[in-house]
Amino acid sequence: MLDIKNQLMKKNPFEDILGQEQTKKQLKSTLLMNRHVIIVGTPGIGKTTLAKNIAKLLPEMTVNDCEFNCDPKNPVCPSCVLKSSKITTKKSSGSDRFIRIQGSPDLTAEDLIGDIDPIKAMKFGPLSFEAFTPGKIFRANNGILFFDEVNRCHEKLQNTLLQVLEEGKATIGSYSVDIPANFVFIGTMNPEDSSTEKLSDVFLDRFDIVYMDHPEDVKIESAVVRKKGQRLTEFSNGLLDLTVLFVRLLRESDKLEKKPSVRATIGLYERAQSNAFIRNSKEVNFDDIKESVVSVISHRIRLKPSVKYLQSPEKFIKEEFEKFVDNNRSMLRKLEEEGDLP
Repeated sequence: MLDIKNQLMKKNPFEDILGQEQTKKQLKSTLLMNRHVIIVGTPGIGKTTLAKNIAKLLPEMTVNDCEFNCDPKNPVCPSCVLKSSKITTKKSSGSDRFIRIQGSPDLTAEDLIGDIDPIKAMKFGPLSFEAFTPGKIFRANNGILFFDEVNRCHEKLQNTLLQVLEEGKATIGSYSVDIPANFVFIGTMNPEDSSTEKLSDVFLDRFDIVYMDHPEDVKIESAVVRKKGQRLTEFSNGLLDLTVLFVRLLRESDKLEKKPSVRATIGLYERAQSNAFIRNSKEVNFDDIKESVVSVISHRIRLKPSVKYLQSPEKFIKEEFEKFVDNNRSMLRKLEEEGDLP
């Protein structure tokens, strides 16, 4: 069991994520009991950042200098057991024990569990423990196993994980032995991705599900954009709030099947600054944003079938931006009067 109770009960343990209070509460409740979790949400809303934040909560510990992060007092891997008196130790932070797997159809069981290294097999023998190269499950021992887009892995791989999730150990078939694997599994899933595998009921039964959505309001999303985006020139608060508002209104459109993420907002923030920099200005103006809109957002949306045969994404974004400008002229005038619109 991973002991992060004290860290979780701090005032703001998930400091890398702005807003998302309900998600944080649910996640804290799940992790207090060391339960495995899948974070469900669209791309670009901070699922990976949240998982990395959890890893940072893990206390620094002294581990053996091996691929299993073995506790020196209780080594579990073949290397440490066979060479118990010769293994050196090292300090390991929580981030060091964060192991990421990118879900894809070509991911294999050997990637997770491990496989026989043919060179080591020739040297030590095909059934020797020294010939075994551990997979990512074991490298996450005493840490976090982060499985990004878990619903992209096929059912065979799901079955490979079942024993680990249920019993906290993985069986190496060639050796007929069990090796403990002590970690918290954090998966992510995009509910809108249709090019995925169905997760079996048996697999899902091992998890709690925590849902994550876009930032709650304009101010929080603006703060996220400033925190995550690159800074090149000045970008006034009022103009940024207006930019964020446009993206948020796009998400509410009934014509969109796929909605723009926070990455789209960050893209507008950065590209507008680039445009200002190119024209030798120290400050972004409204035209800098206008010139970036189609390039940044059109490929990040998907029109519904009833719409996409009538207009292209590029035309749709251009028209929506023009409508947005017409509907917010009073706000633009106010920003101009207050000196917040160059």
